Amino acid sequence: MKSKTEYLWFNTKKQREYINITPDVEQIVQRSGIREGMVLVSAMHITAGVYVNDAESGLIKDIDEWLERLAPFNHNYLHHRTGESNGDAHLKSLLIHHEVIVPVTGGKLDFGPWQQIYYAEFDGQRRKRVIVKIIGD
Repeated sequence: MKSKTEYLWFNTKKQREYINITPDVEQIVQRSGIREGMVLVSAMHITAGVYVNDAESGLIKDIDEWLERLAPFNHNYLHHRTGESNGDAHLKSLLIHHEVIVPVTGGKLDFGPWQQIYYAEFDGQRRKRVIVKIIGD
């Protein structure tokens, strides 16, 4: 069994952004030489997430609006008593989750139709990273 680890770095221009990282993950899988296995893609920050879904702009806007309804910005979060102002970003991260595992078959990501990997940033405008770890043969 082999493994390969690389990191993707982000510094978004906006507080909330959704970035299709599928091409980056595909390149890392190719560089790994692993033909059969799994790839873990995980946000290494508690105010970001990683998810798999369609790369359709209307859906991405729907996801953003849904998250804002479920975890809106609010000055009254208890977390803000610590001097922070990003309580909603922590909650949005919990809803999206911080990682996905995707099968690798024949040296490629083994997706269903329309599936793409997204990095979701909820407290941006600062440097953050995502780990991409592939294991297999």
